[in-house]
Amino acid sequence: QVQLVESGGGLVQSGASLRLSCVASGRTFGTYIMGWFRQAPGKERMSVAAIQWDGSTTKYADSVKGRFTISRENAKNMVYLHMNSLKPEDTAVYFCAADPKRDSYTSNNYRYWGQGTQVTVSS
Repeated sequence: QVQLVESGGGLVQSGASLRLSCVASGRTFGTYIMGWFRQAPGKERMSVAAIQWDGSTTKYADSVKGRFTISRENAKNMVYLHMNSLKPEDTAVYFCAADPKRDSYTSNNYRYWGQGTQVTVSS
């Protein structure tokens, strides 16, 4: 069982930056695929970014490419989402997700989920 806890959300103005953090329980964090998702009001949850177990490869949704960066520190059981040049359309609840299966990276299907952290970007 893996527990995920996100932090770092808040209310910011358009153009600002935020760093979301996610801490995971468990001794096998370093073998997990990690992802960040978001869900805006009235919309379906969507994949924002994902990172391989060793950090070697990352992927991003087109809407955040060039503005967001996912990273991880396996020694600390942490994954981050650095968000720059935030826009009002980035407003959503952001979720951290984890899965030991390698194909989660491409399938976007994850076993473990955090409770989410709210990000609100005002214009």
